Amino acid sequence: MGSGNWSDPATWPSGQVPSAGDQVIIESNMRVVLDVSPPALRSLTIDGTLSFAEADLELTTEWILVHGEMHIGSEQNPFQHAATVTLSDDFPDESIGVMGDRGIMVMGGELHLHGSRTHTWTKLSQTANAGSSRIEVLNADGWQLGDEVVLASTDFAPEQTEKRVISGIDGNSVEFSSPLNFMHFGEVTEGVDERGEVGLLTRNIRIQASADAESSYFGGHVAVMAPGGLYISGVEFYRMGQHLKLGRYPVHWHVRGDADGQYVKNSSVHHSFNRCVTVHGTQNVLVENNVTYNTVGHCFFLEDGAETGNSFIHNLGMRTKCHPTRSCQPFFQQASDVLIPSDNNAATFWITNPDNIYRDNVAAGAEEIGFWIALPEHPTGAFEGTEEGAAIWPRRTNIREFSGNVAHSNYDGLMFDRGPNPDGTFDIPGNDHTAYENPADTNSARLTTRLENFTAYKNNNNGVWARGSNHEFSDFKLADNAIGFTHASGSSLLIDSLIVGESDNIGNPSRQAERDYGRGLPHYRADYPIHGYEYYDFTNGFSNVTFRNFQSNTTRDAGAISYLFFSDFGISTNNSAEAAVFDNAKPVFFPNMRSEWALEDSGKDGYKGAIFHDKDGSVGGIADAFIVINNPVFLDAAACTVYSEWNAAVCSGNYGRIGFNNNYFGGNSSEDPGLITLSRNDAELTVSGASFGGLSGKETTLRFGTEITVTTENTVNTLTISLREGSQNDWVILQLPSFTSASTGTEAASLTALRESASNAFYLDADTLYVKLFAGNGFFSGSVNLCTAATCN
Repeated sequence: MGSGNWSDPATWPSGQVPSAGDQVIIESNMRVVLDVSPPALRSLTIDGTLSFAEADLELTTEWILVHGEMHIGSEQNPFQHAATVTLSDDFPDESIGVMGDRGIMVMGGELHLHGSRTHTWTKLSQTANAGSSRIEVLNADGWQLGDEVVLASTDFAPEQTEKRVISGIDGNSVEFSSPLNFMHFGEVTEGVDERGEVGLLTRNIRIQASADAESSYFGGHVAVMAPGGLYISGVEFYRMGQHLKLGRYPVHWHVRGDADGQYVKNSSVHHSFNRCVTVHGTQNVLVENNVTYNTVGHCFFLEDGAETGNSFIHNLGMRTKCHPTRSCQPFFQQASDVLIPSDNNAATFWITNPDNIYRDNVAAGAEEIGFWIALPEHPTGAFEGTEEGAAIWPRRTNIREFSGNVAHSNYDGLMFDRGPNPDGTFDIPGNDHTAYENPADTNSARLTTRLENFTAYKNNNNGVWARGSNHEFSDFKLADNAIGFTHASGSSLLIDSLIVGESDNIGNPSRQAERDYGRGLPHYRADYPIHGYEYYDFTNGFSNVTFRNFQSNTTRDAGAISYLFFSDFGISTNNSAEAAVFDNAKPVFFPNMRSEWALEDSGKDGYKGAIFHDKDGSVGGIADAFIVINNPVFLDAAACTVYSEWNAAVCSGNYGRIGFNNNYFGGNSSEDPGLITLSRNDAELTVSGASFGGLSGKETTLRFGTEITVTTENTVNTLTISLREGSQNDWVILQLPSFTSASTGTEAASLTALRESASNAFYLDADTLYVKLFAGNGFFSGSVNLCTAATCN
């Protein structure tokens, strides 16, 4: 007993070679070489070492428990033959320690799997047409007859992803045994690389569940616990993952701690019933050059948010689904048939801690999200409530690296918002990310979070949706999305980027509306107005961005720049544009409000006061002007030029914001004034208000240096009016029927004296109160309390 071949009886303590159904134990002093394909085993426990001989081999067993070492090839000498490990399930519901059933379970040992295939994916070098059986790729080096490959969708539909078998190869020309059902685009168009990816699924080492998993969705899994190690390269994982089973994934580091030097690379995961690669409570692993296809739930998965220093580099994920048999149910977070609530919005890359590297990855054809940066306040799951978890602040930690990534043919390309709560649910708004020099101390210096060189195309909704402060996005290329870029709340800057409305990639028109139009459409409503950069609440802007091919037509309107359809929340006059370039693009379009287009659809106060600052005149031709939605309340004939096709005007002069009873800007009245109506220039604007997180108020855009009539729907005794975002000399005169006194300023002797006043003043004329209010300096500094009594308290 000691070292020897599996087939040699002398290798085994019993003097007999294991037979079918045996529970095999390789003891700690044994070094066994698998030189034959044994009959199906009951189980295999490796306390010593098992290595595969260089031959075509198959090993079938219920499970493998590795306390010692298991080797198929080595890093220096990859395995050259075909090795298949099949995990059966003839004895269901076993529990091997804490690691479950039907897996290769590494507890204190090491798993070394090294196949010979290293060239895992490439791109098309020219467009492959529907009906063709041949494609041209950039590099088919090492691919072989009989290999399975997957062509990513290059249209809006993830189901246009196609798997084929290679029947011929001539250089970089690849022939298939059956023709393609869809066109797959293969060009750089309008400056955006939309060449579809082609991923190789076949490897010479395959880890798989037996065929029964196709109906049970109970596949195999590979997992490691401390102090074990995974070293995997060139392996195919097929029918893996156990649906709705926590911790049962194709490749899984489980609370391993520092795993520096460990990796999974050059591998494939396909037809998985539960995720792809999971890094849980583990630091410093490498996940590189892998291909995934037809998988369920978040695919490349950082589990709890305690994971740092890991590198996800040059991975290709295709056809990420929410469920094995049904479609996603976005935002339905109480479903019983997903592992965690967010799996109903499954992402190819689920990122719960920003202190990791994501470089040159592709998320192609997720039913919901390509990249989801979903940051909890503190780590969840196993780390919730722990001392270690309390010291980790994902929402306050800077991104280590996010560069060179691509998202296409998803619903949303990049979602940087909606981080998980401790119970796994996520809030639709909120969960802002702001990085600090010391994440535990919000008084420490704020850091700039940078995301670089990102491409998003053919996403049905947003190319990019983000939320937080001090975010900088550079060298972004966004094309053929319903909406190119949106940033919510906080502050952001998009720089040195390109946004394209429609490229030469017409997709595969399938709906009648698409066939009539002549190309695939991102929105289920054919008339949805596509737009490139979308302002939202708080302060966001762009500089040196080129907009291309945003023109309206008889099917749908378009505009390079717009506002969130149709924002309820307070916006900012400091939203800005600079160094904009328009190439065959209508610069601005604020469509009339229609509920079927709306993301927000209650008060719409933000959208009704849509405005942004055109710093250098590159949008409207006048430097230091404002682009304002076309409502006469905001306009002056002498200072504004109306562009009816934009539904907007270009205006000189200063603008700010006026608020009523805003408790987040100094309001202190508990009375509800109901609808506020502003009247000016024979036009009216109603303000209904919005609330969020206990903060509420009514607010809209204001042109300084004007006189406006303000009325309330309800009779109230007090009303607080506030100004923000103006400068020291900016003022407004408010005509306020039914109010009699103001708390701020001096009483003027006449309306003329009020108009000439250089400071806050009020004047009562019969039953109408006039107030001149100055903005002051800073974000917010001008307010007045109005009363119906003789004095205001």
